[in-house]
Parts: sequence; C-alpha cells; structure tokens
Amino acid sequence: MANTKSAEKRYRQSLKRRARNVNVRTTVKDAVKSAREAIASKDGSKLTDALKAASKTLNKAASKGVLHKRTAARRISRLAKAAAKKKA
Repeated sequence: MANTKSAEKRYRQSLKRRARNVNVRTTVKDAVKSAREAIASKDGSKLTDALKAASKTLNKAASKGVLHKRTAARRISRLAKAAAKKKA
C-alpha cells in the first residue's frame, strides 16, 4: 500500500483511469463485434452504419490514449477491407 500522500493520490487516480479504460475497451469491442456481424449479414445499410460507428469508436479510443493510434488505424482498415470484400 502507498506510504505517502502523493502515492495514495496516484493510486486513486490509477483506479479511476483503469475503470474508464476498461469501459472504453468494452465499448470498442462491442462496436467491432457489431460491425463484424453486419459484414457477415451482408445488409448494405446496416453494414455502413456499423462500420461508421466502429470507426468513430476506435478513433475516439485512440484520441483518448486508450488504444495506440496505429492500432486503431489497423483495426479500422481491416474492417473496411472485410466490408469491401463482402460488398463486391
């Protein structure tokens, strides 16, 4: 356990940040999962909406520092590539 006031504060901050990051990661996973389901269903309008939502969620997570920006870009790229393959 922390011995100094500053260490106690850092511990409290880390708990808050961890809770926030877990929530964001869960949201990202849900968005990507729904996009993959939309790709599998081949429903055009549902596909574009889900892809847009997943892209927005990934970009937001990257801007907040939860995901690395290249990780988010790679995931968006792979989703878009899979969507394009299903459309064609």
